[in-house]
Amino acid sequence: SECTDCHESVTPKIVEDFRSGAMGDDLDCSNCHGSGHNSADDVENVKFPTHETCGACHDVQDTQYMEGKHSIAWAAMLAPPTTGDQPKELMEGQKGCGGCHKIGAKDETGWDEYEYGVVGCDNCHTRHSFSVEEARKPEACLPCHQGFDHPQWEMYSTSKHGVIYQTEGDTWDWSIPLGEANYTAPTCQLCHMKDGDHAVLTSWGFLGVRVEEPDEEWMADRISILKAYGVLDADGNPTERFDLVKNAKLARLTMDEWNAEREKMIGVCSQCHSEEFARNSLEESDHLLREADRIYAESIETVADLYRDGILPEPEYVNELPSYPYPDVLRFYDQATPIEEDLWLMWMEYRMRTFQGAFHANPDYAQWYGWAPLKETAVRIRAEDQRLRSEAEAHKTPGFGAAIAIAAMLGVVFYLRRRG
Repeated sequence: SECTDCHESVTPKIVEDFRSGAMGDDLDCSNCHGSGHNSADDVENVKFPTHETCGACHDVQDTQYMEGKHSIAWAAMLAPPTTGDQPKELMEGQKGCGGCHKIGAKDETGWDEYEYGVVGCDNCHTRHSFSVEEARKPEACLPCHQGFDHPQWEMYSTSKHGVIYQTEGDTWDWSIPLGEANYTAPTCQLCHMKDGDHAVLTSWGFLGVRVEEPDEEWMADRISILKAYGVLDADGNPTERFDLVKNAKLARLTMDEWNAEREKMIGVCSQCHSEEFARNSLEESDHLLREADRIYAESIETVADLYRDGILPEPEYVNELPSYPYPDVLRFYDQATPIEEDLWLMWMEYRMRTFQGAFHANPDYAQWYGWAPLKETAVRIRAEDQRLRSEAEAHKTPGFGAAIAIAAMLGVVFYLRRRG
């Protein structure tokens, strides 16, 4: 085609990649990029594809994608209160959070500075070969599901499931659709994309919460956690952020919704294990999350009490806090005090690793990268609470200020005498 005649010299590897895939047999560049760009003089007329471009041929997958969490990833990234304070390069420039959250649905507008990363589908089906075989392998998930707050790759790859994949996976037939695959161990896609469903939802969601909770003690802890998320205000009423969490599918709102995803997972696990084993294993992971929430909720209330009692001064962004005197962990690392930084780490790193490690069948991650530092951080928060309260009490002691002044004066006199 005219496109490849030119691009073989301008972007030869893109042409090679495109020709290597199935789409290269049936389509040409204009199917996705339009026909407005025909020379170096009209590059600005090139069309950047969106998920809807892919949906013209892959309508079932596009519909599933739009019903799932990945389609909302871009909106979810923009929602936290401090996203706008970050360097644009990390977000719209996709050198940080945006590099993975670009899987979310976006329109073609508002991309004057950063014109790439609009489509979403190519996060897993890398352009320009768009290989379905590649997207079925666990490594397709690795670039985003690894690292600080969501190390699912590390958990999976060092679990027994992951070890079987790494030792036997090169003998598996990746051309077979997921619904027909006969792997000897589960993969990310086999568990989370049953029969190739592109919705990719789980029972607990990213935040590890469900709004409806039959366990009363757990619900009491959950309320504290939802306040720290800014989803409930200090009195327990829903805030505007509740709708954000709902629309971004970051949590399950009802037990029916939660159970529907759980039963799907039971069905997946039961392909290899007995249903009883699968159900018990997942319930044990639920219980570990409950234990983690007990510790986390206590720490949240400790920090809230420090604000409530005036030990911690109001932060300068207090008017932005939907649940004050509760801290806002969705500010991530942009907190006002070290104790709140510890609380944020407790949520984003240690609590996440505790329950995600359990659900990914990795005992070491759940124990030593999650539960242990979660407990350690709770100790630090209690110690800091005691220190701050003791310091505040000391300042209330009559004559405390005068005693400090006298001590300072005596120190000066002593120093001058020694010099004399």
